Amino acid sequence: MNRHHNISATDRRIPEHVAIIMDGNGRWATERGMDRSAGHVEGVNTVRKITEAASEAGVGYLTLYAFSTENWQRPQAEVDALMHLIVMAIERETPDLIKNNVRLTMIGDFERMPAEAMARLQQCMADTAHCTGLTLCLALSYSSRWEITEACRRMAAAVAAGTLTPEEITPQTVSGYLTTASMPDPDLLIRTGGDRRVSNFLLWQIAYSEIYITPTYWPDFSKADFESALDDFAGRERRFGLTSDQVKQP
Repeated sequence: MNRHHNISATDRRIPEHVAIIMDGNGRWATERGMDRSAGHVEGVNTVRKITEAASEAGVGYLTLYAFSTENWQRPQAEVDALMHLIVMAIERETPDLIKNNVRLTMIGDFERMPAEAMARLQQCMADTAHCTGLTLCLALSYSSRWEITEACRRMAAAVAAGTLTPEEITPQTVSGYLTTASMPDPDLLIRTGGDRRVSNFLLWQIAYSEIYITPTYWPDFSKADFESALDDFAGRERRFGLTSDQVKQP
């Protein structure tokens, strides 16, 4: 894999890594006179559809922002319901993930996760570890500022231990200390729900990601909508700091 990407026609057609901020579940439910939890339940169905669509399209990695560290501050009843839903949904979907050769992984501050929920999710990851198709990564109890802070602490500890010098620290070094070290950076960042912000999600990794924002709430985001995002991505010219003429050179 190439973290910094060779600019090619192939790279421009199908993103190797798609990251999604799944927003709008609560608003979807509220506008229908339903409890916010109903929106999260419906959102799980969208996760299944978009995972299938990404796999069919040939995307290599799909990272979904499922629960941020800031989400712990929501009303306890909503937090408990959402955590229960995530665990139940992943357990229910694991057989299909295996059937479709999808490997499950997670990134986040797992020390804040309830022990039972974490153990059950770790079992699902172990059950799919042999799969070699799409990698489905859940960002769970995740915050990019937390992640970067932890990377700095670990690098500082390595310097203190004498296994790393300040002069050896490069952007590649920093990338290697992040939770996403085993994955390429996202080529495409999708945000549903219409808000125009990145909400503390993969701040280092999305430095050169194409950004696609849609007003569609996550529960209504369809396979056709995902294909539209891929089509939009295919039409972008990715320059990575170069000029348009440089990119077009053979």
